[in-house]
Amino acid sequence: MSTLVEGTEVASGYRAGRTLPLRVELVRQLKRRRTLIMGGILAALPFVLVVAFAIGGSPSGRDGQVTLMDTATASGANFAAVNLFVSAGFLLVIPVALFCGDTVASEASWSSLRYLLAAPVPRARLLWSKLFVGLGLSLAAMVLLPLVALAVGTVAYGWGPLQIPTGGALDTATATQRLVVVVAYIFVSQLVTAGLAFWLSTKTDAPLGAVGGAVGLTIAGNVLDAVTALGHWRDFLPAHWQFSWADAVQPHPEWSGMIQGTAISITYALVLFALAFRGFARKDVVS
Repeated sequence: MSTLVEGTEVASGYRAGRTLPLRVELVRQLKRRRTLIMGGILAALPFVLVVAFAIGGSPSGRDGQVTLMDTATASGANFAAVNLFVSAGFLLVIPVALFCGDTVASEASWSSLRYLLAAPVPRARLLWSKLFVGLGLSLAAMVLLPLVALAVGTVAYGWGPLQIPTGGALDTATATQRLVVVVAYIFVSQLVTAGLAFWLSTKTDAPLGAVGGAVGLTIAGNVLDAVTALGHWRDFLPAHWQFSWADAVQPHPEWSGMIQGTAISITYALVLFALAFRGFARKDVVS
């Protein structure tokens, strides 16, 4: 006995929900060289900064102003916060664009996409599996960096409270909780880049085009946010809120900026993900 799925005759017992399990896709992506290289780069950054501080000396205030960077060597928690600060604007954009933009386009470039769909794996199931794994790897990258930085910073500078640049400190338990919030917010703020990359990945057979396009558009958003002449129009740019997480590492955190940034990012991301699913459902897959 056979049934019809998306116009294709398949064997009896076929279950669309059992095709392309998440664990299979996750193992495939984890074994790829670009995943290992990206993980190595993120894990190496804290060591690079420790060496830089050892060579150049501890950072100090400039013009009487103390910034988060100036407290980098105060404790392991401070060092972890500084690693997030220096990487959130660009470095963490790359793994998100890579894991979400390379996923579908790479299958097309290998000419294996049509064979996956002929299995038959429903198109929506294929995209959901790849999107979940891409977002999961992106989150793992953002968790890896502060974890390694916290460990390296604790060994190099000791375990202690998170020193606030404006004065005061957060005890280690509170600092840990705030850093978790920071990582969560950075992940949410990068959903726009993930949406751009994933949408472009369904539109092109060139992985580099999808990844590069997402990174380029993210940079363009940062440039537009720097144009103060745009006034309040910048409030609608995701880039305008990307560093709102700094409000969470204050003695009395302010959540309004993070709430607005979360709303903007999720809205853009949902639209982009919807465009990706809608376009791919109608796409003539020949690769």
